Amino acid sequence: MGSKAGRKVPVQPTESKTIRRPTWTTLPEPDTYLALVIEFPLVPIRDDAHRARASAVLDQLLQQDLDRGQQDYLEVLTDLVEKYEEGHVPIPNASESDVLRELMRSHGLSQNALKAATGIAQSTISAVLNGERSLTKEQVITLAGFFGVSPLAFLPVQPLAGRS
Repeated sequence: MGSKAGRKVPVQPTESKTIRRPTWTTLPEPDTYLALVIEFPLVPIRDDAHRARASAVLDQLLQQDLDRGQQDYLEVLTDLVEKYEEGHVPIPNASESDVLRELMRSHGLSQNALKAATGIAQSTISAVLNGERSLTKEQVITLAGFFGVSPLAFLPVQPLAGRS
């Protein structure tokens, strides 16, 4: 058997395949998306001033009924702002009383309504909100399940060893 080097192998002609690329005409609401990109381009957020302008655009969009193009733009701009904030904007620790207070406020709940929904005594809820006592592990799990958040939401973030 001889070497294959230099040996010619017949090549079968291949069928030309056309790759269909999406065009603006195949995407929903292209005009609104493109108009928003022209007004405020979707580029990585570079500094706090740029983030402030992006946040203003987000706030404006959130006050409207959005079509598909605007929703897509909102989603991408939100991702860009979140990515910037992850590396540049520290989130302060919140006490469990602050977390509970905010969850109650955002759900429109009074202490009595929370008691009725979770079975945690109103006096306990009041004491936690006033910083007079802490939640038990069971209460944290109950509240996390009720509000649909991680139990970690009620715990302060501990700095990593060796970091300030």
